[in-house]
Amino acid sequence: MRIRTALLGASLALASSLLASAAPTDTPYDVVIRGGTVYDGSGNPGRRADVGIRGDRIASVGDLSGAAAKSVVDARGLAVAPGFVNMLSWSVDTLIADGRSQSEIRQGVTTEIFGEGWSMGPWNDEQKKRAREDQTDIKFDIEWTTLSEYLKYLEKRGISPNVASYVGAATVRENVLGLDNKAPTPAQLEQMQALVRREMENGALGVGTALIYPPGTFATTEELIALCRVAAEYQGKYITHMRSEGDRLSEAVDEVIRISREAGVPAEIYHLKAAGVDNWPKMDAVIAKIEAARRDGVKITANMYTYTAGGTALDFCIPPWAHEGGTEKLLERLRDAATRTRIAGEIREPGKGWENLYRASGSPENILIDEFNNEKLKPLAGKTLAEIARIRKKDPVETLIDLVIEDEAKTGALYFLISEENLEKQLRLPWVSFGSDAGSMAPEGIFLKSPTHPRAYGTFARFLGRYVRDKKVASLPEAIRRLSALPASNLGLDHRGRLEEGMFADVVVFDPATIADRATYEKPHQYSVGVRHVFVNGTQVLKDGEHTGAKPGRALKGPGAKEKSAGSSGR
Repeated sequence: MRIRTALLGASLALASSLLASAAPTDTPYDVVIRGGTVYDGSGNPGRRADVGIRGDRIASVGDLSGAAAKSVVDARGLAVAPGFVNMLSWSVDTLIADGRSQSEIRQGVTTEIFGEGWSMGPWNDEQKKRAREDQTDIKFDIEWTTLSEYLKYLEKRGISPNVASYVGAATVRENVLGLDNKAPTPAQLEQMQALVRREMENGALGVGTALIYPPGTFATTEELIALCRVAAEYQGKYITHMRSEGDRLSEAVDEVIRISREAGVPAEIYHLKAAGVDNWPKMDAVIAKIEAARRDGVKITANMYTYTAGGTALDFCIPPWAHEGGTEKLLERLRDAATRTRIAGEIREPGKGWENLYRASGSPENILIDEFNNEKLKPLAGKTLAEIARIRKKDPVETLIDLVIEDEAKTGALYFLISEENLEKQLRLPWVSFGSDAGSMAPEGIFLKSPTHPRAYGTFARFLGRYVRDKKVASLPEAIRRLSALPASNLGLDHRGRLEEGMFADVVVFDPATIADRATYEKPHQYSVGVRHVFVNGTQVLKDGEHTGAKPGRALKGPGAKEKSAGSSGR
């Protein structure tokens, strides 16, 4: 027996040796990124190491000086990090227009997350009709019905970044209830839950809300809890533009905490802020409230952008009741003299139960109009509401209403309502990640028809340059963690967010000494600088600062998806 055991052991050892010699680690790498300082996403200090990529995965991190590779990237003097995750992207249509995602890729963003309140499905025929009517500069055919079909549509067209999405609670509500302010019956609520369930099974990340915008604002807390309970069955999350970011900020945070607790889902706050000068002092108490909930076991996090101006449609300066029934009903009310007078009066007064962005901005000088759909109005883009009112020799509120009517409620505006002091305070929080709240663009073609918010081009580079390098709000390793591993973990993305063997090869190589944003409010269409190379799923999409034209992005799925295929889930 001892002889047999010894022979068997020797045979096994020989077999293991032969297998090891033939292991994939001895085959050439597709890419080796050599000589950089590797930040793995954990928050630990960077270390001098090489990164070997084989196929769509990271095959090795360490000393690969003797390894053969089909391609070598010289990263000496540069940072090598996991690809960044944009927690709030509005590239749902810009990626249809241009799948390269230039403004994002050039900042190191390799994954974009959609679903702030609205999502590109599930849509019924009436929703598809409205979606076509709401298109502005970018026109596209609607070849899908469900959210998962839309994501597959993007992947099939070819996109440079990965994409994933929450299912919008407003989209689900509109699908079943239309645009009216009414509560669902028990049967209708079951229909809404069934829509969420189907999208969760097909890969949605959870439920997203935007509770200052109709019809999302019509939803009760109980309705949202019911939808989130379905998402919880699939390890889903709840992510929210809260019911208030201003006058009722504290109460809005309470609602987020309640939904998280009662539905049993982790929650994330979109673009955390205290909006309006009167509300700036509330931020300390809000941070304390969130951190107390976290200590109490509530899984709550937040994201933000790195600017003091928010951005949304101009017609959301108008009270929610006026939006009931949709855009045509809104325009009818604005054209009716008596109703218009009532609306104008409410815009001028502090919001009572709604988020009055006109008042929160403090002055029409602080509202910058950045987008018109009507060609006749486009020359006014880039001017403040106050400037346009002076040009027209009219009261600013009356001018606002006129612009909404003339542009059929398709005007975009920037609102300067955030404190720089609060911004820097939030940037120091370890549970805060980042989102641009903008589409991915390029300073060419269709995108030059309108100005935009500089956050479309600069959110991530601005954080690493202005705030991390120059203002020291966080260390570089910690900043990279919050751009990569933190959001990937919060989202439950499969094998993303870290530079480790076996992870998907989403990699950014940048110069910490030069990375910076260049976009301004006056000249927003300008790329950031400092990012040298970007890989998505092992394919190089940025080389020496220039886009390669590659589109290896995938539609990623949440952790509770019923099926995950190699092509679309990231597995």
